[in-house]
Amino acid sequence: MPKWLVVDDEPSICWALTRLGESSGHEVTSMPSAEAALQWVQQQSPDLIVLDVRLPGMDGLTAIGRFRQFCADVPIIIITAYGDLDTAVEAVRQGAFEYVVKPFDLDRVERVLTRALRRPPKSSSVSTAPAEGLIGSSLKMQEVFKRIALAATSEASVVLCGESGTGKELAARAIHQFSCRADEPFVAVNVASLSPSLAESELFGHQRGAFTGAQWQRDGLLVRANRGTLFLDEVADIPLPVQVKLLRALEHGEVLPVGGNRSVTVNFRVVSATHQDLSERIEAGQFRHDLYFRLAAFRIDIPPLRERPEDILPLAEHFLNLAGSGQNTATLSDAARQALVRQSWYGNVRELRNAIEHAVIVARGGVIDPEQLPEPTAAPRSHPAKDLPTREANITQQIRDWSRARLVEEESTGDLHRRLLQMVEPPLLEVAIDRYGQCRAAAHALGMHRSTLRKKLDQYGLEDERGE
Repeated sequence: MPKWLVVDDEPSICWALTRLGESSGHEVTSMPSAEAALQWVQQQSPDLIVLDVRLPGMDGLTAIGRFRQFCADVPIIIITAYGDLDTAVEAVRQGAFEYVVKPFDLDRVERVLTRALRRPPKSSSVSTAPAEGLIGSSLKMQEVFKRIALAATSEASVVLCGESGTGKELAARAIHQFSCRADEPFVAVNVASLSPSLAESELFGHQRGAFTGAQWQRDGLLVRANRGTLFLDEVADIPLPVQVKLLRALEHGEVLPVGGNRSVTVNFRVVSATHQDLSERIEAGQFRHDLYFRLAAFRIDIPPLRERPEDILPLAEHFLNLAGSGQNTATLSDAARQALVRQSWYGNVRELRNAIEHAVIVARGGVIDPEQLPEPTAAPRSHPAKDLPTREANITQQIRDWSRARLVEEESTGDLHRRLLQMVEPPLLEVAIDRYGQCRAAAHALGMHRSTLRKKLDQYGLEDERGE
């Protein structure tokens, strides 16, 4: 009978995991502290340890190493309600089998524990220096942190996917920082900024006289990244002829400079990033599928800021601290905080940082109110995601179906237009008011006069307490 050891000072967690284990025919022992658990493992041999991070006395991350002294091969599952990137990386570095964030679903935990009992954990040698700029307490960012930690322990190529401004380069730097290559170069290149005629020379270098203007021999970025990490931002924009040469360099670890006849041996780790759909680029014949498989051994999706609104204020405070200096220290009013959370942030974290820096300058060290914040960036024409045409088509079809059904009912004729407006207008007006926070801006976005908007708000019984 497998033995579980649960180390957590929350009785409800211990109770739930005990019930879960016993229902599977396992023997479960719970301990409220790492110290008590360490005494227990000197007498017993658990098959699995579930360990909380924040405990009275010794914390869970510190305790991992101590547990290894008595039960070196036992899989350890880390659970925490306070996850961040450093915690995730340290857990992986210490050899934790899995990292689970509270509150968790018991079905998911059961799957993790089942896998852990089948396979022993693997230790690693990851640096524990703090990561810069990656902030988030949302579950979506916790998943990103965990995947960064996993990627850092591997030499596999990684592709980072996400909208512009979500922090893909920060994630790439974190992967490098926590990897065994942390002391070697991190070479970043934005492929979209390279002209097609010079992309090959920039990446692979050139010999003197290789082309007009090549007066000196020059090493390319791939050679400069030797022993370190090469970060290819906007990788979807690599010209097709260069893709062929890059694929060969990745497969053989050799770089042939432009105009050269002798290859240079290199050894670097590739992390790439894109805001485009690479599968669509492949279908369009603009990106090689064999290069994609070479670059995307491990994928990390970074969510847009609007999908993790709980991270907006912590990020805003972080940028406020960075922007404030000397007498220029500013604070956010409650109204400004509400405005920040309501905003959609189509420019993501980058837009939020710019907005805070703008507000600090305007507020001149005082309290930042909504009027000190810049106008929000409008939704790009390509946004929302690519399925917007399908959504619009579905809405149109639903209106057709509703109209046909209503026209069959004799008592429904004569007021269909009014009834349709009563269904579609209120949610549109609610979203507009909530989005912009004031009647003037909402009316401008809707394309109607302020007085018309106010009449409609009164008509539908919608409140507008935020004034002009």
